[in-house]
Amino acid sequence: MELNTDAKAAFDAMREGITIIDTEGRLVFCNHAYLEFLRKELGEPLGPVEGKVLRDLRPGARLPDVLKAGKPILHITRQEIKDFYFVNLYPIYEEGVLVGGLSIVTFLEDAYQTREELEAVEARSRQVLRSINKANGARYTFDDIVAVSPAVVRVKDLAQRVAATDATVLLESESGTGKELYAQAIHNASPRHEGVFVAINCSNFNANMLESELFGYAEGAFTGAKRGGKVGLFEAAAGGTLFLDEISEMDVGLQAKLLRALQEHCVRPVGSIKEVEVDVRVIAACNANLPDYVAAGKFRKDLYYRLNTFPIHIPPLRERPVDIPALAQAILEDFSHKLRRPFTLTEDAVTCLQAHDWPGNVRELRNVLEFSAYLTPSGIINREALPSDLVQQREDVGLTLAQRTRAFEKRVILNMLERNGTSLEGKKRTAAQLGISLASLYNKLNG
Repeated sequence: MELNTDAKAAFDAMREGITIIDTEGRLVFCNHAYLEFLRKELGEPLGPVEGKVLRDLRPGARLPDVLKAGKPILHITRQEIKDFYFVNLYPIYEEGVLVGGLSIVTFLEDAYQTREELEAVEARSRQVLRSINKANGARYTFDDIVAVSPAVVRVKDLAQRVAATDATVLLESESGTGKELYAQAIHNASPRHEGVFVAINCSNFNANMLESELFGYAEGAFTGAKRGGKVGLFEAAAGGTLFLDEISEMDVGLQAKLLRALQEHCVRPVGSIKEVEVDVRVIAACNANLPDYVAAGKFRKDLYYRLNTFPIHIPPLRERPVDIPALAQAILEDFSHKLRRPFTLTEDAVTCLQAHDWPGNVRELRNVLEFSAYLTPSGIINREALPSDLVQQREDVGLTLAQRTRAFEKRVILNMLERNGTSLEGKKRTAAQLGISLASLYNKLNG
C-alpha cells in the first residue's frame, strides 16, 4: 500500500495526527502532526519511521486491534505522559480486501479551540437573536395595555399572573382586539424574556407548508428542499416563546403533531427519523369559537383541552366604551411622535367614538384616528375631523330605510370626491367609478 504525493501533502496540511499501517502493523505513513506528537512522547529525535512496527514505537497503540477486528474503533479518549487526545481508528479496504489501518488523532488543544469557537459562535448567535427580538420581536409590555374598564383590568391582571408561569396560554377574542399585544406582554413579563419571541399566523399556510415552518425539514425531504435542511420555528424559538395566531385554521392532521410537541417537548422535522428536543413556551390565539370547531370536527378535542389550561378572553371594544378615551390618547401619542406634532380629541369626537360599534375593534380605532390625524393640520380632532361614515352612522339612528339608503349613498360619493377632487373632472371620474351618470351623482348629493 502506497500513498501518492498529493495524498501525503493533504495529510501533512492537517492539524490532526494521521497514521497509516499495513496488515503487518508496519508504518506506511505518518504526517507532520503525528511525527511531532511521537517526538514529544519519546523525548528524542526521530529518524524515518516508515517501515517500522508501530507497537515498537508505541506499545499501547490500538490501531493494530482494528486489523484483527476489521471494524472501526471510534471516539477513544487517551492520555499519554504529556498529551491528552481523542482518536478514531478505521480499517482500510481495497476491493473488499483488508490492506491496512488508519488512525486520526485530535489533540486536546485543537479540541478546546474548536469548542471555544463553537461557544463563541453560539454566544454571537444568542446576541443576534436578542437584538432581533428587541428590534422586531416582543416590543410591547403590560404597560402598553390600556385597562380602564373593570373587565379589562381583570383580564390584564390574569395575564400578568399567567406570565410568571411557563404554562401554555390560549388568547380568545375577536379580530383586532390586540391578541399579539397580550402575547408579547406575557413573553416580556415571563422568565423567558431574554429569549426570542417568534410569531406565525397559521391561516397563511397550507398544512404541508405550515408543518415545515413549525418543525423544519431534513435535507432532501422533498423536491425543492434547501440543502442542509431548515430549522423550524419550534427550534428557532428555543428558550423563548412561539406565538401561534389563528390556530383554529390549522389542519386537523397537523394538530395531532402539535399536540405531541406540546406534550413531549420534542419535534420531528419533515423527512427526518430523529426527534429534536425543544424548550419553548407556546401562546396560541384565535378569533373563532373553538368549542364550535370541536363539535364540528374541525379542531381536536384533546388539543383544545391542552391549550385551554389558561384561557384569556379579551373583551371586544364595543363592550368597553369606557376604555376608548384612554386608548385614543395612547394611539394619538404614537402618531404625535411619528408626525412630530401634538393631537387632542374634543369631547364631541370622544362621544362619537364611544357611540360606534367597532366591528374592527382597536385596529379599526387606530385606522380611524390615523385618518383624522393626517387630515387635521391643527392637531385638534373634533367630530367633523372623523371619517364621515363613522359620524353619519350616529346620525342615521331613527331614519327610515329609504332615508338611510340615501344617506349611505351620499357618504360614499363624498368619500370618493375627497380622493378624486370636487372639480367637474373629479365628479365625472367619481360617477364613472360608481357606474352612474353625472346627473344621478348631483341628484344623490342634493337629495
